[in-house]
Amino acid sequence: MSHRMFLRSLYRLQNLSRSSSNINPKHAVLAAFQPLLQNRPYANTPQPAASASSVNQTELAKFAAIADSWWDVEGPFKPLHIMNPTRLAFIRSTLCRHFGKDPFSAKPFEGLKFVDVGCGGGILSEPLARMGASVTGVDAEEKNIKIARLHADLDPVASSIEYRCTTAENLVEEQMKFDAVIASEVIEHVADPAEFCKSLSALTVSNGATVISTINRSMRAYATAIVAAEYILHWLPKGTHQWSSFLTPEELLLILQRASISVEEMAGFAYDPLTGQWSLSDDIGVNFIAFGVKISQ
Repeated sequence: MSHRMFLRSLYRLQNLSRSSSNINPKHAVLAAFQPLLQNRPYANTPQPAASASSVNQTELAKFAAIADSWWDVEGPFKPLHIMNPTRLAFIRSTLCRHFGKDPFSAKPFEGLKFVDVGCGGGILSEPLARMGASVTGVDAEEKNIKIARLHADLDPVASSIEYRCTTAENLVEEQMKFDAVIASEVIEHVADPAEFCKSLSALTVSNGATVISTINRSMRAYATAIVAAEYILHWLPKGTHQWSSFLTPEELLLILQRASISVEEMAGFAYDPLTGQWSLSDDIGVNFIAFGVKISQ
Protein backbone atom coordinates (compact mmCIF):
# COMPACT_ATOMS: atom_id res chain seq x y z
CA MET A 1 0.00 0.00 0.00
CA SER A 2 1.70 3.17 -1.21
CA HIS A 3 2.06 6.47 0.57
CA ARG A 4 0.59 8.17 -2.51
CA MET A 5 -2.57 6.06 -2.33
CA PHE A 6 -2.95 6.93 1.35
CA LEU A 7 -2.62 10.66 0.60
CA ARG A 8 -5.23 10.35 -2.14
CA SER A 9 -7.61 8.82 0.38
CA LEU A 10 -7.01 11.61 2.86
CA TYR A 11 -7.68 14.14 0.08
CA ARG A 12 -10.92 12.32 -0.78
CA LEU A 13 -11.90 12.40 2.91
CA GLN A 14 -11.25 16.13 3.10
CA ASN A 15 -13.47 16.79 0.07
CA LEU A 16 -16.26 14.65 1.52
CA SER A 17 -16.18 16.49 4.83
CA ARG A 18 -16.31 19.85 3.05
CA SER A 19 -19.16 18.83 0.77
CA SER A 20 -21.61 18.13 3.58
CA SER A 21 -21.63 19.18 7.21
CA ASN A 22 -24.23 16.48 7.96
CA ILE A 23 -22.28 13.52 6.62
CA ASN A 24 -21.82 10.62 9.01
CA PRO A 25 -18.09 10.59 9.93
CA LYS A 26 -17.80 6.82 9.81
CA HIS A 27 -19.48 6.66 6.38
CA ALA A 28 -17.23 9.43 5.08
CA VAL A 29 -14.05 7.67 6.19
CA LEU A 30 -15.21 4.35 4.78
CA ALA A 31 -15.99 5.99 1.45
CA ALA A 32 -12.65 7.77 1.33
CA PHE A 33 -10.57 4.70 2.18
CA GLN A 34 -12.65 2.06 0.41
CA PRO A 35 -10.15 1.65 -2.49
CA LEU A 36 -7.46 0.76 0.06
CA LEU A 37 -9.44 -1.29 2.50
CA GLN A 38 -11.98 -3.33 0.56
CA ASN A 39 -13.60 -6.16 2.47
CA ARG A 40 -11.95 -5.28 5.77
CA PRO A 41 -14.20 -5.19 8.85
CA TYR A 42 -14.31 -2.16 11.13
CA ALA A 43 -16.73 -1.73 14.00
CA ASN A 44 -18.99 -4.69 13.26
CA THR A 45 -18.03 -6.83 16.24
CA PRO A 46 -21.18 -7.50 18.31
CA GLN A 47 -20.98 -5.82 21.72
CA PRO A 48 -22.20 -7.62 24.83
CA ALA A 49 -25.02 -6.02 26.75
CA ALA A 50 -24.01 -3.75 29.60
CA SER A 51 -24.17 -5.36 33.02
CA ALA A 52 -23.54 -4.37 36.60
CA SER A 53 -19.83 -4.68 35.83
CA SER A 54 -17.97 -2.36 33.48
CA VAL A 55 -16.09 -5.34 32.04
CA ASN A 56 -16.59 -5.91 28.32
CA GLN A 57 -15.63 -9.55 27.69
CA THR A 58 -14.95 -8.96 23.99
CA GLU A 59 -12.48 -6.18 24.78
CA LEU A 60 -10.94 -8.23 27.59
CA ALA A 61 -10.22 -11.10 25.19
CA LYS A 62 -8.39 -8.76 22.79
CA PHE A 63 -5.91 -7.67 25.43
CA ALA A 64 -5.53 -11.14 26.91
CA ALA A 65 -4.30 -12.31 23.51
CA ILE A 66 -1.40 -9.83 23.53
CA ALA A 67 -0.75 -9.59 27.29
CA ASP A 68 2.77 -11.04 27.00
CA SER A 69 3.78 -8.01 24.91
CA TRP A 70 3.09 -5.26 27.46
CA TRP A 71 6.77 -4.47 28.03
CA ASP A 72 7.93 -5.00 24.43
CA VAL A 73 8.54 -1.38 23.39
CA GLU A 74 8.48 -2.43 19.73
CA GLY A 75 5.36 -4.59 20.12
CA PRO A 76 1.61 -3.87 19.94
CA PHE A 77 1.80 -1.51 22.93
CA LYS A 78 4.52 0.64 21.37
CA PRO A 79 2.11 3.61 20.91
CA LEU A 80 1.36 3.62 24.66
CA HIS A 81 5.06 3.46 25.54
CA ILE A 82 5.74 6.44 23.27
CA MET A 83 2.75 8.37 24.67
CA ASN A 84 3.57 7.56 28.30
CA PRO A 85 5.91 10.53 29.01
CA THR A 86 3.25 12.91 27.70
CA ARG A 87 0.51 11.32 29.81
CA LEU A 88 2.77 11.54 32.84
CA ALA A 89 3.60 15.19 32.15
CA PHE A 90 -0.10 16.09 32.28
CA ILE A 91 -0.70 13.96 35.38
CA ARG A 92 2.31 15.41 37.18
CA SER A 93 1.37 19.00 36.33
CA THR A 94 -2.33 18.83 37.21
CA LEU A 95 -2.02 16.69 40.34
CA CYS A 96 0.91 18.64 41.78
CA ARG A 97 -1.06 21.83 41.33
CA HIS A 98 -4.20 20.31 42.83
CA PHE A 99 -2.49 18.73 45.84
CA GLY A 100 -0.04 21.58 46.40
CA LYS A 101 3.01 19.47 45.60
CA ASP A 102 6.36 20.51 44.10
CA PRO A 103 6.40 19.35 40.45
CA PHE A 104 10.20 19.55 40.43
CA SER A 105 10.55 17.15 43.34
CA ALA A 106 11.88 13.67 42.59
CA LYS A 107 8.90 12.21 44.44
CA PRO A 108 6.10 14.78 44.20
CA PHE A 109 3.34 12.27 44.96
CA GLU A 110 4.76 11.06 48.25
CA GLY A 111 2.00 10.53 50.81
CA LEU A 112 -0.75 10.15 48.19
CA LYS A 113 -2.75 7.01 47.34
CA PHE A 114 -3.38 6.37 43.63
CA VAL A 115 -5.31 3.66 41.83
CA ASP A 116 -4.57 2.89 38.18
CA VAL A 117 -7.81 1.35 36.85
CA GLY A 118 -7.24 -0.89 33.84
CA CYS A 119 -3.51 -0.87 34.54
CA GLY A 120 -2.63 -3.52 31.96
CA GLY A 121 1.01 -4.50 32.35
CA GLY A 122 1.76 -1.56 34.63
CA ILE A 123 3.44 0.85 32.21
CA LEU A 124 1.74 3.82 33.92
CA SER A 125 1.62 2.38 37.46
CA GLU A 126 5.40 1.99 37.69
CA PRO A 127 6.44 5.60 36.98
CA LEU A 128 3.69 6.83 39.33
CA ALA A 129 5.20 4.67 42.07
CA ARG A 130 8.66 6.05 41.28
CA MET A 131 7.21 9.52 41.78
CA GLY A 132 6.37 8.56 45.34
CA ALA A 133 2.70 7.57 45.13
CA SER A 134 1.32 4.54 46.95
CA VAL A 135 -0.11 2.79 43.87
CA THR A 136 -2.76 0.12 43.48
CA GLY A 137 -3.03 -1.25 39.96
CA VAL A 138 -6.19 -3.13 39.00
CA ASP A 139 -7.14 -4.96 35.84
CA ALA A 140 -9.88 -7.46 35.03
CA GLU A 141 -7.49 -9.64 33.02
CA GLU A 142 -5.38 -12.04 35.10
CA LYS A 143 -2.66 -12.27 32.43
CA ASN A 144 -2.11 -8.52 32.58
CA ILE A 145 -1.73 -8.60 36.35
CA LYS A 146 0.77 -11.47 36.20
CA ILE A 147 2.90 -9.57 33.69
CA ALA A 148 2.68 -6.39 35.77
CA ARG A 149 3.79 -8.20 38.94
CA LEU A 150 6.68 -9.95 37.21
CA HIS A 151 8.00 -6.69 35.75
CA ALA A 152 7.51 -4.71 38.98
CA ASP A 153 9.57 -7.26 40.89
CA LEU A 154 12.59 -6.20 38.83
CA ASP A 155 12.54 -2.78 40.53
CA PRO A 156 12.57 -2.35 44.35
CA VAL A 157 10.40 0.78 44.09
CA ALA A 158 7.90 -0.65 41.63
CA SER A 159 7.64 -3.83 43.66
CA SER A 160 5.70 -1.80 46.24
CA ILE A 161 2.74 -1.56 43.82
CA GLU A 162 -0.28 -3.59 44.89
CA TYR A 163 -1.55 -5.30 41.75
CA ARG A 164 -4.98 -6.91 41.88
CA CYS A 165 -7.06 -8.77 39.33
CA THR A 166 -10.38 -7.07 40.00
CA THR A 167 -12.66 -4.28 38.79
CA ALA A 168 -13.43 -0.74 39.89
CA GLU A 169 -16.88 -1.93 40.97
CA ASN A 170 -15.37 -4.52 43.30
CA LEU A 171 -13.13 -1.89 44.89
CA VAL A 172 -16.22 0.25 45.49
CA GLU A 173 -17.89 -2.69 47.26
CA GLU A 174 -14.78 -2.95 49.44
CA GLN A 175 -15.20 0.78 50.24
CA MET A 176 -11.71 1.59 48.99
CA LYS A 177 -10.82 5.27 48.65
CA PHE A 178 -7.95 7.01 46.84
CA ASP A 179 -6.59 10.54 46.54
CA ALA A 180 -6.35 10.13 42.78
CA VAL A 181 -8.11 7.72 40.43
CA ILE A 182 -6.57 7.26 36.98
CA ALA A 183 -8.10 5.44 34.01
CA SER A 184 -5.89 5.87 30.95
CA GLU A 185 -6.99 4.51 27.56
CA VAL A 186 -9.62 2.37 29.30
CA ILE A 187 -13.06 3.97 29.09
CA GLU A 188 -13.37 3.24 25.36
CA HIS A 189 -13.13 -0.47 26.19
CA VAL A 190 -15.73 -0.74 28.98
CA ALA A 191 -19.32 -1.93 28.66
CA ASP A 192 -20.97 1.14 30.22
CA PRO A 193 -18.91 4.37 30.42
CA ALA A 194 -21.45 6.16 32.63
CA GLU A 195 -21.52 3.40 35.25
CA PHE A 196 -17.74 3.09 35.01
CA CYS A 197 -17.34 6.79 35.82
CA LYS A 198 -19.72 6.45 38.76
CA SER A 199 -17.38 3.76 40.12
CA LEU A 200 -14.34 5.98 39.57
CA SER A 201 -16.10 8.75 41.45
CA ALA A 202 -17.02 6.43 44.33
CA LEU A 203 -13.35 5.47 44.64
CA THR A 204 -12.22 9.11 44.84
CA VAL A 205 -12.04 10.92 48.17
CA SER A 206 -13.90 14.20 48.50
CA ASN A 207 -11.92 16.87 46.64
CA GLY A 208 -9.72 14.12 45.24
CA ALA A 209 -8.61 13.89 41.62
CA THR A 210 -9.75 11.83 38.65
CA VAL A 211 -7.77 11.59 35.41
CA ILE A 212 -9.12 9.95 32.26
CA SER A 213 -7.50 9.75 28.83
CA THR A 214 -9.23 8.38 25.75
CA ILE A 215 -9.97 8.94 22.05
CA ASN A 216 -12.50 11.38 20.62
CA ARG A 217 -15.34 10.01 18.46
CA SER A 218 -14.45 12.24 15.54
CA MET A 219 -13.85 11.79 11.84
CA ARG A 220 -10.14 12.49 12.33
CA ALA A 221 -9.93 9.90 15.11
CA TYR A 222 -11.51 7.28 12.87
CA ALA A 223 -9.06 8.07 10.09
CA THR A 224 -5.98 8.13 12.32
CA ALA A 225 -6.63 5.90 15.36
CA ILE A 226 -8.32 3.11 13.42
CA VAL A 227 -7.76 3.28 9.65
CA ALA A 228 -4.17 4.52 9.76
CA ALA A 229 -2.94 3.09 13.09
CA GLU A 230 -4.51 -0.37 12.75
CA TYR A 231 -4.91 -1.07 9.02
CA ILE A 232 -2.22 0.98 7.28
CA LEU A 233 0.67 1.63 9.67
CA HIS A 234 -0.01 -1.51 11.75
CA TRP A 235 0.86 0.25 15.01
CA LEU A 236 -1.98 -1.65 16.72
CA PRO A 237 -3.61 -5.03 16.11
CA LYS A 238 -6.62 -4.78 13.83
CA GLY A 239 -9.84 -4.42 15.79
CA THR A 240 -8.17 -2.86 18.85
CA HIS A 241 -10.64 0.03 18.79
CA GLN A 242 -14.31 0.39 17.91
CA TRP A 243 -15.18 3.89 16.69
CA SER A 244 -18.70 3.66 18.11
CA SER A 245 -17.21 3.15 21.61
CA PHE A 246 -15.27 6.42 21.58
CA LEU A 247 -16.58 9.41 23.57
CA THR A 248 -16.50 13.04 22.54
CA PRO A 249 -15.00 15.46 25.10
CA GLU A 250 -18.49 16.91 25.62
CA GLU A 251 -19.93 13.48 26.37
CA LEU A 252 -17.15 12.65 28.81
CA LEU A 253 -17.57 15.99 30.56
CA LEU A 254 -21.31 15.40 30.98
CA ILE A 255 -20.83 11.81 32.19
CA LEU A 256 -18.28 12.97 34.78
CA GLN A 257 -20.50 15.84 35.92
CA ARG A 258 -23.34 13.37 36.54
CA ALA A 259 -20.87 11.28 38.54
CA SER A 260 -20.03 14.28 40.77
CA ILE A 261 -16.69 14.99 39.10
CA SER A 262 -16.02 18.53 37.91
CA VAL A 263 -13.64 18.64 34.95
CA GLU A 264 -11.06 21.36 35.60
CA GLU A 265 -8.63 20.86 32.72
CA MET A 266 -8.49 19.08 29.39
CA ALA A 267 -5.68 18.72 26.85
CA GLY A 268 -5.04 16.94 23.61
CA PHE A 269 -2.15 14.73 22.51
CA ALA A 270 -0.44 15.72 19.26
CA TYR A 271 1.77 13.27 17.37
CA ASP A 272 4.73 14.54 15.34
CA PRO A 273 5.53 12.00 12.59
CA LEU A 274 8.92 13.62 12.01
CA THR A 275 10.17 13.06 15.57
CA GLY A 276 7.91 10.12 16.42
CA GLN A 277 6.99 11.83 19.68
CA TRP A 278 3.80 13.03 21.37
CA SER A 279 3.24 16.40 23.00
CA LEU A 280 0.42 18.14 24.87
CA SER A 281 -1.78 20.32 22.69
CA ASP A 282 -4.97 22.40 22.71
CA ASP A 283 -6.25 20.14 19.93
CA ILE A 284 -8.61 17.56 21.48
CA GLY A 285 -9.84 16.29 18.12
CA VAL A 286 -8.26 12.83 18.45
CA ASN A 287 -6.48 11.78 21.68
CA PHE A 288 -7.30 13.77 24.80
CA ILE A 289 -6.94 13.68 28.57
CA ALA A 290 -9.13 15.20 31.30
CA PHE A 291 -8.46 16.13 34.92
CA GLY A 292 -11.41 16.43 37.29
CA VAL A 293 -12.09 16.99 40.97
CA LYS A 294 -14.55 15.02 43.10
CA ILE A 295 -17.27 17.40 44.21
CA SER A 296 -17.73 17.48 47.97
CA GLN A 297 -21.04 15.91 48.97
